[in-house]
Amino acid sequence: MAREDLSDVLSEFARTMVTDFPIQGILDHLVKRIVDVLPITAAGVTLIAPGHDPRYLAASDPSALRFEKLQTELGEGPCLAAYGTGEAISVPDLRSESRFPRFSPRALESGLSAVFTFPLRHRDLQLGALDLYRDEVGPLSLESMAAAQTLADVAAAYLINAQARSDLQDSSDQSREAALHDALTGLPNRVLILQLLEHAFRASRRSGKTSAVFFVDLDRFKEVNDTYGHQVGDDLLVAVAKRLTRVLRPGDSLARLSGDEFVVLCEELADPSEADPIAVRLNAELSRPFVLSGMELKVTASIGIAFTGQSIEAPEELLRDADLAMYRSKRDRAMGYEVRDLRELYLAGHQAGLARSLPGALGRGELHLDYQPIVEARDGRLTGVEALLRWTHPSRGAVSPRVFIPFAEQSGQIIELGQWVLQQAWSDRNQWQRQRPAEIGMSVNVSAHQFMSAGFAASVAKVLDSTSADPGLLTLEVTERLFVRDQERAFVVLDELKELGVKLALDDFGTGYSSLGYLNTLPIDIIKIDQKFIAKLNNPGTQAIVTAIIGLAHSLGMTVVSEGVETTKQRDQVTKLGSDSCQGFYFARPMLASSVDALIKLQADGSNPYLPSKTRIPAVVLDTLSTASADS
Repeated sequence: MAREDLSDVLSEFARTMVTDFPIQGILDHLVKRIVDVLPITAAGVTLIAPGHDPRYLAASDPSALRFEKLQTELGEGPCLAAYGTGEAISVPDLRSESRFPRFSPRALESGLSAVFTFPLRHRDLQLGALDLYRDEVGPLSLESMAAAQTLADVAAAYLINAQARSDLQDSSDQSREAALHDALTGLPNRVLILQLLEHAFRASRRSGKTSAVFFVDLDRFKEVNDTYGHQVGDDLLVAVAKRLTRVLRPGDSLARLSGDEFVVLCEELADPSEADPIAVRLNAELSRPFVLSGMELKVTASIGIAFTGQSIEAPEELLRDADLAMYRSKRDRAMGYEVRDLRELYLAGHQAGLARSLPGALGRGELHLDYQPIVEARDGRLTGVEALLRWTHPSRGAVSPRVFIPFAEQSGQIIELGQWVLQQAWSDRNQWQRQRPAEIGMSVNVSAHQFMSAGFAASVAKVLDSTSADPGLLTLEVTERLFVRDQERAFVVLDELKELGVKLALDDFGTGYSSLGYLNTLPIDIIKIDQKFIAKLNNPGTQAIVTAIIGLAHSLGMTVVSEGVETTKQRDQVTKLGSDSCQGFYFARPMLASSVDALIKLQADGSNPYLPSKTRIPAVVLDTLSTASADS
């Protein structure tokens, strides 16, 4: 079996891991594709559960279905044997097979000559078996046997993931309602609105349009409760929910967070100014008196607005910014409503000042590099570090890279900063090498703007030529967004970099749009699994996805680094799943170059140190680890 064929099948299958495609449809497609790429006649999948009869799940053609059902009918066959032992069963000539005295003659009569069965397993859990059938005698090659077991393992991972989705779907309607909706008003609660906001972020990135979030807070709501009682207060909240619902556009969402706080999400706005008439309608509805229990209540509300955009990257940030804008509105006007964009009110002046300060930051010595250790997953041996750019503003302190990197990209300064990071990081690495014989790799993040700039590969070659160090010790990390901008140009630069001998890593894997489709053609050496997956490894579905990613990467000859490992349990989990390397707070926080040097010197024999350190760490290292940036 050609490696490209296996890669194609794995890519097709893995793309469905995070979808809601039905199990039946996916596995029907899988068994047919297996017949296309392996020297077999037919293929089938049978699921088996303890205490239950085996049940057919998928077959490539009627003959495969017949053989699957025959084993179930007889209670005997290679499928059941593979399930029971957890080992592959190979029967290259059914005529000489004595282990299945009832199945073999019946199968021979039906035209079967050879069968090869592979267990569907996930850790200690046996799910069933994948059966490969041939109408002629002969063994499968070792390569085909290994490929078939890989396909069976990926199928098992999908089934675990699909079962997790099914379990969630099968939970009671009452539980779903309680988990995602407010009990009083029936509106979406905080959990659900955050999910809707995540969807809005993705839609905005695809369409280029913006989404607006209105944060609505009733003024002096506590006085209503204190004066008229909590029942009237609850009735008012229900009435407010009905009023706001009436003025929403089709597709808008209304949620109640807690108390008297409501959120309105308006998606697909061509321009932020389209939020103005929506705000007017919201204010008008809340300005009319409410009649409750025979009483007329007049209430006012304070409203804040925030928009999706480059300065806001997560749903929680958008809610926070709209909330802050609302408090500014409440403070400015004791009654009534005024449209406020938080970026204008709070961030515009602050960020404009930072943007003006950034061009001179390098010359003023305000920029430096921290280094995040990367270690072997199995034993914690330090193998490399990732360079992280830091900016300490003289009056505003530490500035998050999420804030200043977009400034640098917009102004074009990212090319100069990126080149400085590369030069400084490579210089620091070689300084450590001169001090100690232990070889430490260096990983450097490369912005898409820098990567696509003219002469980027030549600038990397210039840095490498400044020393005699092995270029293979330098890893350049890129993200999937790179291939969205200009795929053809990106592939040219990747090939130029590979000719220099450097390694290439795909960072934040799993958070982009098309990584699986590109993996088989990219000259990538390393896959870095995003820390969002590592944080949710207790979820069986997430485990299945990570297992599939690692298996796919290894089948393509790539190594895997798990990011954001913060606990012993997470370290043990990713190691057991097959991750080659790790980085995260469990091993060490980002540290200065001098602290990396001190860490390396801990090893008296010149070998690379182990993390977490098993030896006494000098004070300079401890000080750095306790004060270093919290970004990993």
